[in-house]
Amino acid sequence: MSDQRNRIGEVRIQAPARLHAGFVDLNGGLGRRFGSLGIAIDRPAIVLRVRPAARLAVTGPSADRVRRSVERLSREAGLSDAVAVMVEEAIPAHVGLGSGTQTDLAVATALVCLEGRRTAARDLARVLERGARSGIGLAAFEQGGVLLDGGRGGLDAAPPVIARAEFPEDWRILLLLHRGGHGLHGVPEVEAFRRLPPFPPAAAAHLCRLMLMVALPALAERDVERFGQAIGELQRTVGDHFAPAQGGRFTSPMVAEVLGWLEAQGIPGVGQSSWGPTCFAIVGESERAERLAARMRERWAGTPLEVLVCCGRNVGASIENIAAESGHAPAVRRAVGG
Repeated sequence: MSDQRNRIGEVRIQAPARLHAGFVDLNGGLGRRFGSLGIAIDRPAIVLRVRPAARLAVTGPSADRVRRSVERLSREAGLSDAVAVMVEEAIPAHVGLGSGTQTDLAVATALVCLEGRRTAARDLARVLERGARSGIGLAAFEQGGVLLDGGRGGLDAAPPVIARAEFPEDWRILLLLHRGGHGLHGVPEVEAFRRLPPFPPAAAAHLCRLMLMVALPALAERDVERFGQAIGELQRTVGDHFAPAQGGRFTSPMVAEVLGWLEAQGIPGVGQSSWGPTCFAIVGESERAERLAARMRERWAGTPLEVLVCCGRNVGASIENIAAESGHAPAVRRAVGG
């Protein structure tokens, strides 16, 4: 065990959930397939406290998931599993918020930090086989913000980020959770992609143009209406393509009903994150978002709907040395991607 690890008594790491707003090129005719638009959000998050210990111990929500991640990293990357992990907060699994990627990367980053290393998140993602289709989860972990990746090409690496923008601090995101619901994952997800029909090249070309010439400029000009319209069109196109695999444009009929209500209130930027059932709505002002959230909680009281008002997160994961063995060293907080 290195002196650096002895000196770092405990680390606390926080990594954001992400929204996957849709694929921009499911056709792949130009040599790159998928390409994704995503947004890092401030809640929910994965928050871990990790310290050296005599043997592996994990407590808190999603403890089994975190334990599997530690054990895999010990096997495949040679990292020590002699740690105690306290999970302060977890991202719900298999609901479209990127919990698997964020959890794996948070665990890996904490372990290498305890051992005194500075290993890039992209190198950790390669070991963990993250970023197979989308680079949004990895990019959200590294830098946050609104992210557009360039899809999978010929390299055995996560898709590159080709554009990044700040999510306006005064905009809000309504997060619509279907408690107890789950989206496709694992083998059923792989089978769903295999069985879907070919995606029309003209539709892929339109979506790429829509992101480049409408969504990103609207974001730069802080035009929530135009940005929302572009997101809504992306969602309708991609959602209808995936409908045979998920039972409709959106996975949860209840959440689909809520989205229809939001559109009737004049919110065009609605959609589903990944395979859902979590959905979202882009709202311009915090006061309007809070009013809409209150009305939805009242209207759908007694149902599995949970409504959160979120902000975008324009930084990636952060890690903090919260306890030094000597008791004298100050806590040091830094961005993982910094």
